[in-house]
Amino acid sequence: MRVQSPRTVALLIESGRAYGRGVLRGVARYARTHGHWSVCYHLWELDDAVPPWLTRVHCDGVIARIVAPAMLTTLRRLKVPVVEVSRLYSGPHRFLVGNDDRRTVQLAVEHLQEKGFRQLAYCGFSGVSYSITRRDYFLANLAGWPSPPLIYEGTPPPNTGLSRREAVTMLHERQLGAWLAGLPKPIGVLACNDIRGRQVLNACLVRGIAVPDQVAVIGVDDDKVLCELADPPLSSVIPDTERIGYEAAALLEALLSDRRTPPGERAIEPLGVAARASTDVLAVQDRRLAAALRHIREHACEGLTVEALLDHLADEDWSRLSNSTLERLFAQGLGRSPKAEIIRIQLRKAQQLLTDTDWKLAKIARAVGVAHVEHFCAMFKGKLGLAPGAYRRQRRFQ
Repeated sequence: MRVQSPRTVALLIESGRAYGRGVLRGVARYARTHGHWSVCYHLWELDDAVPPWLTRVHCDGVIARIVAPAMLTTLRRLKVPVVEVSRLYSGPHRFLVGNDDRRTVQLAVEHLQEKGFRQLAYCGFSGVSYSITRRDYFLANLAGWPSPPLIYEGTPPPNTGLSRREAVTMLHERQLGAWLAGLPKPIGVLACNDIRGRQVLNACLVRGIAVPDQVAVIGVDDDKVLCELADPPLSSVIPDTERIGYEAAALLEALLSDRRTPPGERAIEPLGVAARASTDVLAVQDRRLAAALRHIREHACEGLTVEALLDHLADEDWSRLSNSTLERLFAQGLGRSPKAEIIRIQLRKAQQLLTDTDWKLAKIARAVGVAHVEHFCAMFKGKLGLAPGAYRRQRRFQ
């Protein structure tokens, strides 16, 4: 029986971003399950030139993140099928498997609308194709929206590589901060990606703009390292990058078997929204309720009580609210009590500590403001349906 020769496939996909790493995992999964692939890969990052070895070794096909027309021209000279895995520049139809930007923007907008925001804005990169595409979907999504959407794209970037164009915008954070300061509040902001989302959060921090009370921010790509480094952690839309990589590999295999396949684009729907603290708010018009929610979010894990919350509001120059008035404000604005909101914030912190640390339950209880571990365990199981230990074991296997 004749043994099939392996396909030699080159990958030009960056490993420095979560998007690229996810695509690489998807390609690897396809190669493992279908076999007969010899993969050529070395560490490559966006803005890198096509490596010289690619023009000197035999290659049956390429899967690539193409960032410029010149790169595509070089790859086409190889006379082998090329499958792209993102829309990092605009151009004619090619063989492309990428993220569904229309659905991505829709999910982000819906997330902000569900939080109660009526004013929405978009922050992108001037002259960057994927940012322009998402901006246009943002505007289309909000056609007919009562409050006209607001747009910021900053200073036009120099004609350099994509990563450098993104990085140079850090020099203009004062300009970005001035735009944010002038926005109507409260407002929800969609950033074109997590890099831009972190810049928005940094500018808010410098300007003293409260996030998420005054400005809520959501990015795109769910790069967990970038999102968790942000202050507060950044919410983000999650692209299905592994599926993008897997489907791109399957398309390349089809092209290698039948060169008559016509060019086209396939959009892979994102997985959803990873909600973090940058959008953990309800946009409320009542300033007393907004002040109460901000204080709960900042101090719930210090053992905050409803009585202490009332004292704080009185110190903030509000007339002394009665317990019943505060209960009514929360019921009308949130549909839950002040005590329930304090517990919600405590449990969110507890879930994070159970997932990310090996701390004993007594230490976690103290860290979230609960004096007795027995009370903490009962509260956790009563609200979430799982004991803390069972929750930790479940998360470790996901």
